[in-house]
This record gives sequence, structure tokens and C-alpha cells, in this order.
Amino acid sequence: MQKGIYECVNCGHREVFESNEALLEGACPKCGGDMILVGFSLEAGEKVASDVSVDIEELVSRFYQAEFVEKKGEVYVFKVREIFERDFEAVLREFESKGYWAALKKADGDVVLYVFPAGEVKPDNPKIGITLFVLTLLSTLWAGYVLAINHIATLNEFGLPGYRNPYVIAIAFSLSVMAILGTHEMGHKIAATIHNVKATFPYFIPFPNILGTLGAVIRVKSPVPTRDAAVDLGVSGPLAGILVAIPVTIIGLRLSPLIPKSLVPSTEGSVYFGTNLLFMILERLVLGGALEKGDYVVFLHPLAIAGWVGILVTFLNLIPAAQLDGGHIARAFMSEKTHRYFTIGIGLALIPLSYFWSGWLIWGLLILFMGSAGNPGALDEVTPVSKSRKVLAILALLVFILTATPVPLSVE
Repeated sequence: MQKGIYECVNCGHREVFESNEALLEGACPKCGGDMILVGFSLEAGEKVASDVSVDIEELVSRFYQAEFVEKKGEVYVFKVREIFERDFEAVLREFESKGYWAALKKADGDVVLYVFPAGEVKPDNPKIGITLFVLTLLSTLWAGYVLAINHIATLNEFGLPGYRNPYVIAIAFSLSVMAILGTHEMGHKIAATIHNVKATFPYFIPFPNILGTLGAVIRVKSPVPTRDAAVDLGVSGPLAGILVAIPVTIIGLRLSPLIPKSLVPSTEGSVYFGTNLLFMILERLVLGGALEKGDYVVFLHPLAIAGWVGILVTFLNLIPAAQLDGGHIARAFMSEKTHRYFTIGIGLALIPLSYFWSGWLIWGLLILFMGSAGNPGALDEVTPVSKSRKVLAILALLVFILTATPVPLSVE
């Protein structure tokens, strides 16, 4: 006899029974209510009974009216005829409790469900994260000290007022950079936790450069369940980071001296920080009309440099390619094949831009390298992106445009 899928009229609990009666009175194991027939279990036969475990059969039948197709290694393939539960994250939690993951895809016009053993999620080693944090704190303190010494030298050269304690300035710079990067990655971590995606805490990357770091990352250890979750994970970091970068930039600009162009000697080898719409807006708001006349040069305070870096990091992460934050957002709206071509196009387009900034060569090659691995996207690619996440994606696009910095650094 084919098994029937029954739903309690009182509490909504679903259960599979070896029956096809329309009503089972008092059969609900949770509340004792009546169970009504809402569908049938797998159209199985002997092949299903031999190839599909009882756990998987019951799990699938609770949420889908599905037909078993085949077993490929450890992966069970079902053709879905009806979806009972639209909240895929709730479905995935039930599968995970039994040791499985599931993916809902479209293939040749059909909705296909893949069920496979959940991957092992190894616990984090907190010592690694703590060690990297301490090293990055020290490296950013040193970078901040070097910037502070140069800033104080500029104040002294032009006889300008300003705070001259290099140690305090270095601490302020270090904490600002760490706060921007840490908030960015914690935005990802919080979004991952909300959607039950396993992820590490931020790993900071120390490096002996002008900033003392190459940024921070988190490791995602389990698949992204839905397209909405992919948008949330992609948007959360840049939006969180930019909310810290903006006030840091404003404070830094208020501390940055304006020097008349006529007093500034033309020095070869000087480093110029590239601008973007957001930084230009903040400059106009903080520094006022002096910049509009074009009579002054801004010597950025180390805090302003920290804020500028936060804005640049936001822009670079929102590039809609590969596994970057913007890449995850774009992938939520594209098929895997389209997104792969999109990534290749962006990677190739960045390489000629290295004529203006050598860093684009590195970024172009990096995107091509990451893109070669593809972006698998969300487990559920059947459910469309919700309206609220479309609004978030548009907001991310707006931030991308405002922070776009074609030539981040130049030397004259």
C-alpha cells in the first residue's frame, strides 16, 4: 500500500502513515487531533524500498510530494511534484538533525531535490584567531605610528596647530582600522548565524604595509541555504563596515590640515589617495568651500586614511564577481553558468585598468583564479529572491557606485 501524508487539523503536524484513508481520527502523535490526507509518499515500489533509507523517505515525504529518480554515489535524487513547506531553511534544519543536507534545483524544467550526507563541520581553533588578532593589532599600531610621524612632520613644516602625540595617533589609527574590518566581518558572521550557516569568527591578516594589514576574513563552513540568505551574507559585511568607515572618515577629515597650493612644493614620488563619490561628499561636508575653490591641498590625517581604506575595502568587496561579497549577491540573481561568464568578463576587464593602478592586475588575476572554482550558489535555487532582498541588493549597488575608486593610489 502506498503511504499517505497526513496533517493534523489542530496543530499542523505532518506524519506519514501506511494508509490512504481521507481521515484518521485522533491519530496525531503530538496533540491527539484528527489527521487528514494531504498527499502521498514517494511513488516508490521495490526500487525505492531498496535504494532509499527509511529516514530519507520519511524526511522527503514530510515536505515534498516527490518521486525517487536515482542514487548517485551518496546523493539521492528526487523529482518534486509538490512543495508542502516553502521555508527551505526550516526544511534544511530538519534534514540536518538527521545528518543530511538537501538542495533544491531546477533541471530541464523540473524541480529536483538532492539529498546527501551533511559534511563534517570541524570546530574552530580559537588560538589561531587570537594570535592573528594580536599580530594585526601590533602591525597596525606600527603602521599608525609611521603615519603619525609623517603627519606631525607636516604640521611642523607648515607651522600648523594640531595634536602631536604619535603614540595616541597610532592607537587611534589601529583601533579605527580594526573596528572597520572587524565590523565588516562580524556583519557576515551575524547574518550567517541568523541563517544557520556555520562560519568562523573573523581572522585578521597582519602585513607590513602602509596599513599594517591585508584585511580580515571569515570562513563559511556550510552551504548557504537560500537566495535570500546569500543576499544577506553578501550585503551585511559591506553595509556594517561602511557604517563605521563614514564617522571615522569624518573625524579624520576634521583633523586633516588644509594647506594653500602655493605653499606646497612639487615633490616627485608623492603618494596621492584616489577619490570616490562618497569621499568627495564627505570632504565637501566637512571641509566646506575651500575645496570648491581648488586653492588648497588636503593632507590626510591618519584617521582619515583609515576611513578612506574602509571605503575602498567596501568597494573592492562589492565587485560582483567570484566569491566576493558582491559576487554572492549577483549569484543570487544569476544561474551558475551566467555568473561564471560574468566573473570572467570582470576579471579580464580589470587587467587593462592596471595601466592606471598596478593593483588592478592583481585583482583581475585573483578574480579569474577564484572564478575558476565557480560559485555554487544557494542550496535552494527554486524559491525566488524576496522583495526585501531585492531592495537590499539595490542598496548594495548604490553603495558600490558611491564607493567606486577607479584609481585608488597614484604616485607623482
